[in-house]
Amino acid sequence: MNTFTRLFFLLLISSSQAYNKVVSTGLAYDDVLLIPQCSAIKSRMDVSTTTQLTKNITLNIPIISANMDTVTESRMAIAMAQMGGIGIIHRFNSIEAQVQEVEKVKRFTNAIIEQPLTIGPEASIEDARCMMKNNGITSLLVTNADNKLVGILTKRDMWFHPRKITVADRMSPKAKLIVGYEGMELEEAKNLLLQHRIEKLPILKPDGTIAGLITSKDIDQATKYPKAALDSRRRLLVGGAIGVKEDALERAEKLIEAGVDVLVIDIAHGHSNLAISTLMNVKEQFPDIEVIAGNVACPEGVRDLILAGADCVKVGVGPGSICTTRITTGAGYPQFSAVLACAEEAAKYNVPIIADGGIKTSGDIAKALAAGAHTVMLGSMLAGTEESPGLAFIKNGKRFKVVRGMASFGAKLGREVNENNNTKLKDVEGYVPEGIEAMVPFKGSVVEILHQLLGGLRSGMSYCGATSIEQLHEKAQFVRITSAGRRESGAHDVIPA
Repeated sequence: MNTFTRLFFLLLISSSQAYNKVVSTGLAYDDVLLIPQCSAIKSRMDVSTTTQLTKNITLNIPIISANMDTVTESRMAIAMAQMGGIGIIHRFNSIEAQVQEVEKVKRFTNAIIEQPLTIGPEASIEDARCMMKNNGITSLLVTNADNKLVGILTKRDMWFHPRKITVADRMSPKAKLIVGYEGMELEEAKNLLLQHRIEKLPILKPDGTIAGLITSKDIDQATKYPKAALDSRRRLLVGGAIGVKEDALERAEKLIEAGVDVLVIDIAHGHSNLAISTLMNVKEQFPDIEVIAGNVACPEGVRDLILAGADCVKVGVGPGSICTTRITTGAGYPQFSAVLACAEEAAKYNVPIIADGGIKTSGDIAKALAAGAHTVMLGSMLAGTEESPGLAFIKNGKRFKVVRGMASFGAKLGREVNENNNTKLKDVEGYVPEGIEAMVPFKGSVVEILHQLLGGLRSGMSYCGATSIEQLHEKAQFVRITSAGRRESGAHDVIPA
């Protein structure tokens, strides 16, 4: 899209804004209930949670972990994709650090690792240790200058040995290795691993150069997580966030090179010329990458982002538990009504939307999807898990983790340090935060959290007689409730055991 066309488009958007002051009633998830309907579903396990993240990316569960620095890095993204969802790696670090997190996810499981990490035989054991640690792996293929296999080095080979010795001193030489050939079937590779009781099977081309690597871990992962969200090369799906500043296109390019499956344009007010311009630039320079844009809270925002090229739109301004945008600025929209109105607009273009924020229970997920969303994005609900970044700490005998809004003062200070190596408080003194830092109880593995949320979602869908999210969109009916109805919905008039 040339510059003239872009300027014309932005002018068209700005001139199409509604300037009336008509006030309508905005509803939150707590203000409504799904109306139970006749259902032929015998078991909630018969309900499918498969959905569209974008027009071209399918997930097996409709849950995304948020691009927050206390929620999603590689560990969370791996767990989310294994369960069938996806994690969005946050952008509040250097481009190099974010790329490394994406690469960790992409290398975690493969049908075949097409470009396994290698090291030369003359390298030191210390070099090998650092490479393994930085990439989260336990072995390295050893190659010569012609990329031909000469051996393999594992963590066990390095136990209790001086750091100054070379890789050649400790590696298992090629003559002792079992290897496979380029183009071999996965089942044949599996049989070789089992027959020889080995964990790594280097794959070689006819000339002896490296074609790839198959590991027993990858085969085990495929069996353990049959509904994992995978790309065409059977690697875990992962997303990456970019901003709207000068480095947006550079960050996007590096993330795409690392194998990221979808980009998220991360800006609080997505219905802005700045966000739209960034979206257009990304789609123009990288037309094959899927892009999620947002956040918006009204149908006009959805329309304008879709016309600018968005493959999915993120809906939600101010509903998050650690977000104070509505209090600080007076702007926002109650989330249930926002999702309902935005989904209706997005459906005209056959583009999915994400309900981002305001989710407190599995019932809220069911309501968000029934209102027309295809997925939900979770932040603080996942922040206290083992897989979320940060260390757990003990207060009053209980374990907690920290969660913070990405517009909080702490997040702003962290960005200055990570992006600009700036530790001067005076440079952030004028910052007006729209989020807070908070503690959340330590919750254990995110896998258990997801099991509970998905169980509640499937039950909610079964109450509506819906065996799929598409049917839920069609069949769902809501009733607005009063404060008395809200009180009646929870446990009441008893003393909890």
